Amino acid sequence: MNGKNIYIAARFLTQPITGVQRFGIELSKAIKKLNDYHNYNITFISPKNVLHKEIADFFGTIIIGNLKGHLWDQISLLRFLKSKGNPLVINFSNTLPVFYKNKIVTIHDIIPFKYPVNYKYKKYYNIILPLMVKNSKHILTISEFSKKEIASYFGIDENKISIIYNGVNEKFKPKKLQKKTKYILAVSSLAFHKNFIKLIEAFSYLKTKNIELYIIGEPNIKVFGKDSIKILNYIKNAENIKFWRRIDDDTLIELYSNALCFVYPSLYEGFGLPPLEAQACGCPIVISDIPVFKEIYEDSALYFNPLNPYDIADKIDQVINDENLRNTLIEKGFENSKKYKWEKSAEQFFKVLEKVIKND
Repeated sequence: MNGKNIYIAARFLTQPITGVQRFGIELSKAIKKLNDYHNYNITFISPKNVLHKEIADFFGTIIIGNLKGHLWDQISLLRFLKSKGNPLVINFSNTLPVFYKNKIVTIHDIIPFKYPVNYKYKKYYNIILPLMVKNSKHILTISEFSKKEIASYFGIDENKISIIYNGVNEKFKPKKLQKKTKYILAVSSLAFHKNFIKLIEAFSYLKTKNIELYIIGEPNIKVFGKDSIKILNYIKNAENIKFWRRIDDDTLIELYSNALCFVYPSLYEGFGLPPLEAQACGCPIVISDIPVFKEIYEDSALYFNPLNPYDIADKIDQVINDENLRNTLIEKGFENSKKYKWEKSAEQFFKVLEKVIKND
């Protein structure tokens, strides 16, 4: 076994699953499996308010401290690490003890700085994240786009940042059902930059009739505040729109697999995982023409101007009504989704870990 103790701060186990938590959970699963080969002494630690007990048990998670949230990061975790002789600690979801230097931190994107009005904790991030970056041995992020954004915003060398892409769980595969309802699907949190209001407007402009829009999105009013309430009100007042706050993965796979298309109108992302899951389920994707999506999805998607609801509607109509285009996007989507596997992400993690330890 490699000599040094390594701790993974798994506070993501205490949070509802969105993209960030899925990254932490799925990458950690792959790391735990591959560590049988790499043989590091890795321990998962978490606050006590665990939501995903089965996953926590699989990790052999140790519960520490009585605090939760950011206070756990800055007080309970710091106290624990000092008691263990200041070992290397890694987080897959943004925050760790700010002045603790023996750490690797994951920053998924700089959305709190691009769209600060969205975040209740914007003052916290404005203070904490710059110090986090300065006091970390290494930064992980999830795309080349985010790497350049982080380096530029915080003024740090790109060599201090490594990319670990998201992956797709193997359970995301086609599950066709005989559904009478024809629908298009959108999955995301209800933050302003997710651009749901423009999507709802675009839906009213569709030339294709007798279809529904299914939206699955966590409002998280605690984080996103009035933006989430505003979007919820739009949804309630719109016709032929159905909304779920949260569904299980089996139902999500069914909805991906049987949708006419998947639409993702986001204005800004660090990666954008739901379209990749949709592709793995055989659903053609129609997404925003933004740089990170061109990096991840290349020619496997149909792109629209996310600020133009008429263009969004036109591209949705094209995918629904052009069978050749639809089949091409489905086939290219399958191929694209195969590039992104959590095992590959875990292998990249171990390469970064070896480099950081070697340079210590």
